[in-house]
Amino acid sequence: MLSEDKLQKIKEFTATLSREELIWLNGYIAGQAGALQGAIAAAPAPLNKKITLVYGTETGNAKKLATQLAGIAKKKGVTVKLAGLDQYRLSDLTKEEYFFVVISTQGEGEPPLLAKKFYDHIHEALLDLKKMKFGVLALGDSSYAQFCKTGEDVDARLEALGGHRILPLKKCDVDYEEDALHWIENVIAALQTNVGSVPVIARPAVEDKKPAGKKSYKGTVVTNINLNDRGSNKETYHIEISTEEDIDYVPGDALGIIPPNNDKVVDEIIQLTGIDENKEIATAKVTASVRELLKKHLNIMYPLKSTIKQYAEITGHDVPQEARIGLLDLLKIYPVKDAAMFEEVIKILTSQAPRMYSISSSPSSHGLTEVHITVSKDEYYVGDEKRTGVCSEFFSTVPVGAEIEFFIQKQKHFRLPDPDKDVIMIGPGTGIAPFRSFIAERDAIGASGRNWLFFGEQHFLTDFLYQVEWQAYLQTGTLSRLDLAFSRDQEEKIYVQHRMKQKGAELYEWLQNGAYMYISGKREPTSKDVERALVEIFMEHGNKTQEEAEKYLHQLAEEGRWEKDVY
Repeated sequence: MLSEDKLQKIKEFTATLSREELIWLNGYIAGQAGALQGAIAAAPAPLNKKITLVYGTETGNAKKLATQLAGIAKKKGVTVKLAGLDQYRLSDLTKEEYFFVVISTQGEGEPPLLAKKFYDHIHEALLDLKKMKFGVLALGDSSYAQFCKTGEDVDARLEALGGHRILPLKKCDVDYEEDALHWIENVIAALQTNVGSVPVIARPAVEDKKPAGKKSYKGTVVTNINLNDRGSNKETYHIEISTEEDIDYVPGDALGIIPPNNDKVVDEIIQLTGIDENKEIATAKVTASVRELLKKHLNIMYPLKSTIKQYAEITGHDVPQEARIGLLDLLKIYPVKDAAMFEEVIKILTSQAPRMYSISSSPSSHGLTEVHITVSKDEYYVGDEKRTGVCSEFFSTVPVGAEIEFFIQKQKHFRLPDPDKDVIMIGPGTGIAPFRSFIAERDAIGASGRNWLFFGEQHFLTDFLYQVEWQAYLQTGTLSRLDLAFSRDQEEKIYVQHRMKQKGAELYEWLQNGAYMYISGKREPTSKDVERALVEIFMEHGNKTQEEAEKYLHQLAEEGRWEKDVY
């Protein structure tokens, strides 16, 4: 029996715990008791299970994560065969017993380039995977309509071919670390049982917060200027943020922010539904007033297809799975019956996803208490009505002196090489942002390696972003070469890939001599067009077949000499 004093302390402590924490504590105490009783029992034997863990990556995140998860599994006694899907032997698929996939989604729901052969193979070949027990971890960005679609496709196809899913598909947003670690715990739990599948280990709900492991900073906007001149078709904002404390970042990192929703849209939603804006509602991750939820925490501009489907179930309307339809449009076209029904709708809305912007400043050049980003105003039409992206609208209107909260997203694979290495940078449009950081850093530290920049936009006179800076770097020799492509300044459109092909011999020579090459900007169509141009350059100037040229590009990626920061 416990003493009265100990019993009272336990009562006081357990009164502060949630239901999930009490369940965990119960298991912990049982485990401790079992350990004491089983000083009689031997230590648990290693699992002695063998698994294959494959990854499909575009920017390196899936590879980094899979490597980390493989290390955790090995410490638990699991033998892990780790492979990139570009290197995986497709003929081994029918022999796999335990097969786990970490894969990202690109653009409009497409597989990573290096995983396309695997993706096509499982969708085109008639395979017998009845021996296979599998699980899929999908990486994506919920601000895109096709969130984690590649992972969904792979998961569904492996099951359709006879594989037995022992873990439900896990979808991870840009802040994937915590969810991914929890997934590998469930993988190990599945391997510890002899049954076909295991219940997923529940994880206590957490308050709405920045991505796990990311330190939040509070800063003040000190500069916000439009880099485009009068007459431009575009608006591109250079924003400088100052902080009181040092910011932990290096060139290649990104700044993340959870953008607030437009006040006018929030007001209209509240008015349309008749809901009390001050009423507190508990959602999956945060409890707050209706106004605060709609303004700061919930994705009301780009609901996921799954959210729209749930909306239809709640309201009883036959809602088509339209792209880019916001909550306000849903409410106008397919109205809720009353405020109580809208409360149900609020509870199914997903959290506002962080937006990431490549940092365009350098700590060595601009200091540790200042960070710069370059933001293009994203405009599109819904019918005849012009709309603006949530975060780009926020940054285009945020006044100097405004306070904002942000975090730094580390990009471990998009990094400058040693100071003596040559660098080739391909950055059309706002893709120029990280290369402004790269050049400023190399200039500040006196790097001896050469720097070659390809930049493209619509017009020389109105759209040459950071023109004065690039010209100054050319004059001082920090920038060795600058090739420009202004697509609308002549009858025939010229893009960065055309300039690259014009300089193909020199570009290939730089790479043969050990240069590192980077691209930043839109995945569609720029990144793919550039990759096609590179393959053609390697074929022409390296005397390679198309297959050999594609392998050479993959080899550069494997060596860390071809890195992408595309969106």
